[in-house]
This record gives sequence, C-alpha cells and structure tokens, in this order.
Amino acid sequence: MKQLLITVLLSGSCGFLAAQKTVKTPAIYKPIRTEMYKKGWIDFNKNGVKDIYEDPSAPVDARIEDLLKQMTLEEKTCQMVTLYGYKRVLKDDLPTPEWKNQLWKDGIGAIDEHLNGFQQWGLPPSDNEYVWPASRHAWALNEVQRFFIEETRLGIPTDFTNEGIRGVESYKATNFPTQLGLGHTWNRELIRQVGVITGREARMLGYTNVYAPILDVGRDQRWGRYEEVYGESPYLVAELGIEMVRGMQQDYQVAATGKHFIAYSNNKGGREGMSRVDPQMSPREVEMVHVYPFKRVIREAGLLGVMSSYNDYDGFPIQSSYYWLTTRLRGEMGFRGYVVSDSDAVEYLYTKHNTAKDMKEAVRQSVEAGLNVRCTFRSPDSYVLPLRELVKEGGLSEEVINDRVRDILRVKFLVGLFDHPYQTDLKGADEEVEKAENEEVALQASRESIVLLKNDQDVLPLDISGIKKIAVCGPNADECSYALGHYGPLAVEVTSVLKGIQEKTDGKVEVLYSKGCELVDANWPESELIDFPLTEEEQKEIDRAVSQAKEADVAVVVLGGGQRTCGENKSRSSLDLPGRQLDLLKAVVATGKPVVLVLINGRPLSINWADKFVPAILEAWYPGAKGGKAVADVLFGDYNPGGKLTVTFPKTVGQIPFNFPCKPSSQIDGGKNPGMDGNMSRANGALYAFGYGLSYTSFEYSDLKITPAVITPNQKTYVTCKVTNTGKRAGDEVVQLYVRDVLSSVTTYEKNLAGFERIHLKPGETKEVSFPIDRKALELLNADMHWVVEPGDFTLMVGASSTDIRLNGTLTVADRINDSTPQSKENESPISASTNQEMVNNVVDNDLTTFWEGNKGDYITFALQNEAKVDGISIAFHRDNGLETDFEIQLSSGGGQFLTVYSGTVKEYHKLLNFPFKGTTASDLRIVLGSDRVGITEIKLPQIRK
Repeated sequence: MKQLLITVLLSGSCGFLAAQKTVKTPAIYKPIRTEMYKKGWIDFNKNGVKDIYEDPSAPVDARIEDLLKQMTLEEKTCQMVTLYGYKRVLKDDLPTPEWKNQLWKDGIGAIDEHLNGFQQWGLPPSDNEYVWPASRHAWALNEVQRFFIEETRLGIPTDFTNEGIRGVESYKATNFPTQLGLGHTWNRELIRQVGVITGREARMLGYTNVYAPILDVGRDQRWGRYEEVYGESPYLVAELGIEMVRGMQQDYQVAATGKHFIAYSNNKGGREGMSRVDPQMSPREVEMVHVYPFKRVIREAGLLGVMSSYNDYDGFPIQSSYYWLTTRLRGEMGFRGYVVSDSDAVEYLYTKHNTAKDMKEAVRQSVEAGLNVRCTFRSPDSYVLPLRELVKEGGLSEEVINDRVRDILRVKFLVGLFDHPYQTDLKGADEEVEKAENEEVALQASRESIVLLKNDQDVLPLDISGIKKIAVCGPNADECSYALGHYGPLAVEVTSVLKGIQEKTDGKVEVLYSKGCELVDANWPESELIDFPLTEEEQKEIDRAVSQAKEADVAVVVLGGGQRTCGENKSRSSLDLPGRQLDLLKAVVATGKPVVLVLINGRPLSINWADKFVPAILEAWYPGAKGGKAVADVLFGDYNPGGKLTVTFPKTVGQIPFNFPCKPSSQIDGGKNPGMDGNMSRANGALYAFGYGLSYTSFEYSDLKITPAVITPNQKTYVTCKVTNTGKRAGDEVVQLYVRDVLSSVTTYEKNLAGFERIHLKPGETKEVSFPIDRKALELLNADMHWVVEPGDFTLMVGASSTDIRLNGTLTVADRINDSTPQSKENESPISASTNQEMVNNVVDNDLTTFWEGNKGDYITFALQNEAKVDGISIAFHRDNGLETDFEIQLSSGGGQFLTVYSGTVKEYHKLLNFPFKGTTASDLRIVLGSDRVGITEIKLPQIRK
C-alpha cells in the first residue's frame, strides 16, 4: 500500500479539472464549492432557491415529484444504470476532466464496487492508494460523489453500491463466516448485530447500498453457491433475512438489496452460470419455498432493494416478467424500493434465453417488466442509449421511465443521500471499521456456527493437560483463502485452524504439521469418476502425515472444500471429499491414534466413511477470519459447540433432490434388507438431518403447553416448554418447533419449521421457551392457489432436530369456538386480523381509548358490502412511544390478493385522520402496520359489511 497521502484536484469553478496537490487525509471531509452548501440544506441545482427536493423537511413523495419534473430524459435514463467501479468498467479512481464528456455528465444511478479492492477472480486485492485505510477510502468516494453533486445540473447524488454477504466487501472490514455458517447459528439477535456492523462499516467507508442478504433457499447440495444460503428452510431464511435487513437498514444507514429474485437456487442438475435455465419446480413449491422469504422480508423488514435473477421459470425469464417484477413484487408484496438486475440478466434475454431479438428489445422488455437499474460489467452507454432511442421512437412511454426513476429516487431520499451525501467523519471511519467490538461479534459468529456432528466416547473436548504432541494435517489446516474471496473483506488477517491450535497450545503442547495432500488432485474432477492411482509424491505426503500422527497423542485432520471446489460457477458432480482427502483420512485413522476430523467447506459433504470410522467430527463451514480461533476453542473445550444443521447431508449425490422440508415418505424408497438375499436397492435416509447437532452437555425437554389449544384461523396461540441442562457443562441448545397439518385438502410437508430459539443454560439450569403460532405457520396453498388456514388438527412438535422430537401436542383450528352450529356467512364478523382477533371490535366501538394492536407486518381486514365502491377511510392510530410509523391501505377484489392503494406515515395519534385514495370496487379493505406495537383505536368506513 502507498503512503497515507491523498490527491486533491483543484481548478477554477470545477474542482476536478486541474493540478494536483498532495495533503494528508483530514479528520473531517469538507467539499469545495461552499456556496452550494447552505445551513440545513444543499442547493443541488445551484439556482439559489430551496427547491422542494432540496428541503429535508418536505415529504419524500413531494421531493421525488419536484425533482422528477425538473429532470430531462437524459438525466432520467442515467439514473437507470450502474457504472461499475475502478478497473471493472470505470478506468479512473477519482474524477478527471474527461468525465464532463462521458455519459455520466448527466448523473448516474449507482456506482458499484468502486475502490472496494476486488479486481477480478483469481487476482490479488488492488493496491490502489485509495482502497485503504478507511478514511482515505471514504475521502475518495466523497470526491467521486462531489463530482455528481457539484458538476451535474441537478446535483443528484449517486448510490454507492457494494457486496456484503460476510461483511462489507472492502480491502479490510469485519470478516464474518459465510452466510451458510451464519445460518447455522440460529441466532436472530446475532444476525441483526452482523447486519448493523455490515451496514455501519459500509456507510463509514462511503457506501450507501449493500447487496445482501441472499434470500435464496438451498435445495441442491451440488450447487456452487450453497455456501451463500442461510439454509434449506424457507422459514429460517425469512427469519434470519428479516433480522439481517433490520440491522443493515437501522436508521437507514444503508439500503439492503436482497437477492436473487426469484426461483434462482434450484437450477436443473445443480448446474450454474449459462446453464441456469428451466428450474425443476412446481408452482406450489416456488410459492412455499422460494417466494416465502422475499415476501416476508419485504413486508416485515422494509427491504429497499431487490436483485432480479437471470434464470427463467416455466419458460419465462424473470428479468422480462411483469408478473414477477411488478404484479407480485410490487403489487402483492408491497415492495417500495428499486430493482437492480443481476449481471447480464438483461443481455441474457437475447444471448441466452432468445426471447428478445437484440439488446434494444431486451431493454424494452426489462423496463416494461419493472427493472429500475441495469447492473453489469459493461459500459452504461450500452443500456442507456438504446433506452433513450426506445422513448424517442415511441417504444417506451416516458411515464414508464418516470415510474422507474421514482423508485430509484425514493431509495436515495430514504438513505439520506439528499441530506447527507458525504461521509464526513473520516477519522471515525478508521475508528469504526474492523474495531475490536465488531471483531468480538465476528468471533461469536464463528463459534456459534460450528456444528458437532459426532463425538464417540467423548473424544472431544481434548484435555490439553494430557497431550504432549498433537498432529495437524490436511489441505485446509493452514488455509486462509476461504475467508478472503469475493463478496466480503479481502485482505484481513485470518487465523487458520493450525494457527488457532498453535496459539491455544503454545508452551504446553508440541504441534506437528504436514499438509498431507492438496485440496484436489491433478485429475480432479475426473477423479470423482475414475479411481486414478496415487502418484509417488502424493503417497510421500500422506506417509509424512501418518508418521507425525504415529508420534502424536491425537491427530486433527482438516479437510473439506475451498475456492477451487465451491462458489459461484463451482457446482459439483459429487459430494464426496475431493482429491486425495479420503486417502489421507483413512491412512491417519489406520494409525490407531484418536482422530478428530474438522471440515472447512461450503456445502454438505457425503462423509460416510468418516461417519462410520472417525470418532469425532466438527463441521465449521467457512468460519471467517476468526475461524481458526473458534475451532481451537471448541477442540479444547473453551467453547461448547451449539450450532445445528440448517441443511441436510445426503449419504450420496444419488439421493438428490434430498432436503428439508419434504413430503411424507418422499425421501425413502425400496426395501429394508441389504445384502445378496435382501430387497434393499438404494441407500435411504440422511447422513445428518436438518436441525441436527451435538453438544458437550445434554438437555431434557418437558412441560409442553399449548395455550389456547383451540383457535380460529386468525387467532394466535403460544407453545411453551421447559428445557433443562442435565450435563456438567454450560452450553447452548437450539430448541426447534415443527408443525404438521394432519388432514389437508392438498398434500403438505411432513414437518414445517415454525419456530426456533437458541438458549444458553448453565449446568442444572432450566428455562421456559415460548413460541407464538399464528396463521403464517398454519397456512397452505389450496387447490385455487390461495393461502388459507383449513380447520382441523395440527401436530406441534418440539425437539432438538427435525428427527429428534422430544415433545408432541395437538392444536385444533376451528371455524368457531364453542359453537357447533354452523352460521351463515351474513352473521360472521366483518372484521378479522392476523393477530389479537379478540381485540378487533375495539376499532368500531366509538371509543378512542380502546384499540387493536399488532406488530410490523400484522394487519386488520374489513369485509365490505357487496359491490362497495371505496375511495377513502378515516383511521385513528395508537402508539405508546408516539414515534412515527408507516402503514399501508390495501384493497382486494376477492381471491385473497390485496393490492396497496395508499402508503403513508402516521405522526398524530388518538385522532381520526382521513386517507383518500383512488376509488374502486372492492370486497375487502386491509390496513397493514409498518412498525411493532402499533394500535388502531377507531376507523370510519361506511362501506363495512353490516
């Protein structure tokens, strides 16, 4: 890295067109053209007047409309494209005089990955002087931002976007485990902390939008990007995704962009890249598995960004699908942010899918479908110029362009780009990024992500006082690259497993090390199909490891995968240990010494031999920069592992598709008797099931209660139980709740995860765990593809895994409680709610002191008179803390689908406020809450059914 100097370019009226002056990085950033920067506002259009869009106190929608009406077509279309940063597309690190002649002289929607240190796959991080330290990086992004504010006509700030699924991608930042590892913590509060840190460090570095979290649900373990999912359960992905987004978007420090929308993670054969077409899923599975997380994260966490995927579904590319990008995403889910394309998703419409004849047609299809911003590694001109041609030729209306730009501007206003466009606290950036408190959270995440898969005869934890020598071998023992790839921090200090063991045992135990084998062999991946003989050099390396194991008291073998075997465009044809790793493991086990297998990898592996013959196995995934310390803490008992599997380990790749949740008996086949005289023709069952994980202590479950045990479809119940640590060590237990619909009109999953809680218990300690159950946990898609709760019995199961159920109970859902006489529909209450159904009549009792209350995402619905035309409603809200809250009014014309007709912010409480909207005929009106603990005290709606 170069010395701590920055280059400030100064000249006349344009601070970017002149000679260079070298100065030290200041503690506080101050822009050049001070006449623009007024007290409390910025004169972006430089007209000397505070326009509405420049007024921080004006409503966001008013600011958007004021700015939009001032924009030319050139300025609007420039907002609809990303410029990839330094050495990706943009050749300059800082603005140059040439920028005044480039397309972005009229502004730019976003600049992606600028100066984040990533160059290309396989290249080391950039050594540009502005990538680090954090203060200098933030200064450089401010200088780029200053060009757009000071040197474009309307001064519209750019959105600095970046990756960040394991910490923000930067030369340095707090480095977390990959998202698969984070999923295995099952810890909502921890994931929210990861989100807060990721967003905060990103903003301090100068970024305003982070492409995370990944909301894809894992379905095929061969898939290269399995390392990037939270797990296989849509419920778990949604729950952790909600917390990650809430953390990242805390105080609108950044926008979070969830990816990849939609049906992206079940590509045919687990294949990747250009072959990502024709995913093999039914519409019902798409809805229940893949749509579910996006829908909940958008509604409950207010996700501000969505990345459209480049796959098709049922023959229709997502990128050009109005149904997916507008009808479903905006209409049904209520998405209010902007859609950015995955790389080349637009171009694939004519280069891969062949549903557009050329680039111009691909642009038209994408924009009409609902795309706001095109993002790819190409010049922005390649998108903007045909976009302008389409408008001028009448192929696209300018009103469609206006709609797309509104969404982009909304996000920019919400994250404060028009109020605080610069990251001025440069000294604070150095203090915040990778600070000690953040590193402690990263270490906690690494520890909590580790899963103990096997521990025969309590081999673990190792007693350091009884060991003189420990042999450490394996291709991942002294490997760090798993923590330094794309989509996260690139050049942090990483503690390998070997280093973690050495530091833990320093001065107490002699540590012997040999690599044993490479991650893959010279013939890989063909060696997965053909058993090539060991070379002389391969045998020598294995023999060296065996020799050391014979000397030692215990051997730790560190195997698994890496950047060569897993990641984007790294799908596999096998789930076995690659290369010579199994040969090494067998040879070390053959010494007769106690062996611990540690797996560092990005997908489940079919480690059948290890499961049968190795006494202790730890799964660490890609555990981040602190992974080696975390693994050593677990090996020697300083931390008791409590992670549980969020994925299924098949015994063989031949079982795929094999995952959770699944239909009853869908993952077993054939007879049960093996051998020559048997009738068993295939391996059945998982090697390790969803939710599985061991501990150094034991836990007992008791006292299951379901209160109430009978509810109506819109009521809530609570499932409680007690968990006791019956062992001698403190430890964590992930208590899991599963639901099964006993009798249903369509087939449903054998078990659905409906709740989980990670708790810490001291020896002998007991805690009560409570799970709320509402209609979200009980719904199914009926024959008409409507979400409904069907009356009947539901089995509720609490356990330590999906196959280790400790407690069972029955919840009954009835049309009515304590009433066996069917009532006519006319006598039904016209008011229903997603929660607290018993409180709904409070909103029509003419008493402003009583109320119905819910949390973010909850709703109250009013059935309307037949053929009722409704154009407004009066609502009085309640909130104890008096803080502002968002809400939506939605209408339905039947069939269960609600469309948003009004979005607003409540600032006054216990007072009837009028909310008009465009009149239409509707069957139901719904009010959706935008924050927790918000109440409605009264409504006035003449059209409500009597």
